[in-house]
Amino acid sequence: MAKKVLVVDDEKLIVKGIRFSLEQDGMEVDCAYDGEEALEKIKSKEYDIILLDVMLPKLTGFEVCQQVREFSTVPIVMLTAKGEDMDKILGLEYGADDYIIKPFNILEVKARIKAIIRRTSPKPREASQLIENGDMRLDCQGRRAYAGGREINLTAKEFELLELLVVNANKVYSRENLLKLVWGNDYPGDVRTVDVHIRRLREKIEENPSEPKYVHTKWGVGYYFA
Repeated sequence: MAKKVLVVDDEKLIVKGIRFSLEQDGMEVDCAYDGEEALEKIKSKEYDIILLDVMLPKLTGFEVCQQVREFSTVPIVMLTAKGEDMDKILGLEYGADDYIIKPFNILEVKARIKAIIRRTSPKPREASQLIENGDMRLDCQGRRAYAGGREINLTAKEFELLELLVVNANKVYSRENLLKLVWGNDYPGDVRTVDVHIRRLREKIEENPSEPKYVHTKWGVGYYFA
């Protein structure tokens, strides 16, 4: 089945180029040129991934991302202009999974899209599909997480990060190691990406994020699950 991609950018030439290239790879591509149009399409149709520009008419990419996260965990990749470092961090704060810096190479865009879809698509596992540690339970095939009996709404990257930590409970991972294992060797971001995701993860799974029960910090070393 063809993967469904939504490309959102008010620069029609950029959208046209991305759409043509992705369709050449057999993907089904929809387009939107402002934030309100993007939201309408996301609410009416399921997508495998969304490419979302930061600077949009009517609603910014940040506002769209924030509203989408209220009802969906679809992977979102923000498109941000070169050097706009704060945009990258804000995108992650609002629930984006990744970002690509403009101007970009379309081959890089396609590679990143395929990697994210591959990681986030449900896969059959020969081993147990459920991981339990205390009152934390992960359904790895369905990519659903439960803490204290309640389901936690996690983005793709948040789930991957939590899964790694839970499977390797009590093992301390440095921020650099987590960036490499969860985001990959070719990810252009820095360790602040990890810090942002850990903070968001704690806000979702911990009763008191400032006194975490699950995801702990080993000062000067990194993070671990206990």
